[in-house]
Amino acid sequence: MTFLQALGRMVALLVLALWLGTGAAKAQERGIEDTIGQQLEAFKADDFGAAFDFASPSIRNIFRTPENFGAMVRQGYPMVWRPAEVTYLEQREIAGAIWQKVQIVDGAGRVHVLDYQMIQTPEGWQINGVQLLKQPEVSA
Repeated sequence: MTFLQALGRMVALLVLALWLGTGAAKAQERGIEDTIGQQLEAFKADDFGAAFDFASPSIRNIFRTPENFGAMVRQGYPMVWRPAEVTYLEQREIAGAIWQKVQIVDGAGRVHVLDYQMIQTPEGWQINGVQLLKQPEVSA
């Protein structure tokens, strides 16, 4: 094998590795979006048991029951309980944790941006916490 052939194979392997890595990242992103989306659908159906299943073990331990969890969401995150429109924004890793930004438009047309911390468990991706992000003030 010539040097150019070996170099060509190395480049081909590098391109393949990058392509596979991008596919894995997209699969991770899709799995996270699916988890959040399925939880939002469960909230819309008032199926707090199903919504509770998408919460991480530590969140389930804090709230203990789907009813407690549902009451917290209805009171503290009404835009999550009854979203009118959902848009997935950027996903990033911060200090080893995966965070997914989600823009939610509520029934009154107000825009909210939330940050979901995600963890991977044997059951798949689960939601380990949600933060409502402060919107930048708009000036004319």
